[in-house]
Amino acid sequence: MILTNDNEYAVVLDACVLAPMPLADTLLRLAEEPALYRIVWTEQLLQETGGALAKMGRNQDQIERRLKFMRDFFPEAMFGLLQEIADAIPCLPDPEDKHVVAAGLIGHANAIITLNTKDFPEECLSRYNLVCQTPDEFLVHQYHLNPEVVLEKLDAQATGIKQERQDVLKRLKENAPTFVDMVEKGGAS
Repeated sequence: MILTNDNEYAVVLDACVLAPMPLADTLLRLAEEPALYRIVWTEQLLQETGGALAKMGRNQDQIERRLKFMRDFFPEAMFGLLQEIADAIPCLPDPEDKHVVAAGLIGHANAIITLNTKDFPEECLSRYNLVCQTPDEFLVHQYHLNPEVVLEKLDAQATGIKQERQDVLKRLKENAPTFVDMVEKGGAS
């Protein structure tokens, strides 16, 4: 099958999952070739990520370097936000999150991956054929779909920081405990 924007699984990675480095690194690596999914984001989402990084104590150079890497490495992930689409989404608890759903619509995404699931209620997202998942839920699904590739990418992530897979898993435990437990147990769960 030829993968296009219309026939592959695509996700919007919310700023809260792109800021913590271990989690962002894992999610981004899974979108590298061989890609398990396609990323969707907008400039507004990346700017929000920059704000989250600033709150985590990153300086402006670190923030710009991270965002430049993301833009350069995943140019196909960038979609222009049409404010009219964001404005037309009536059902979110926080209107500031409308741009995330709009990114999903513009980029033909299937899911929004976020730590703030309460901000994206199912009854709202179902109108737009979107689902909301925590990074833990999403990583568990990715592991079940292709455990070999997930493990290879975790090992590459560990090598990239001169550590072992177990060190990466320890860093992921806070945001993806079920996934980490499953990997540690060899896939049972």
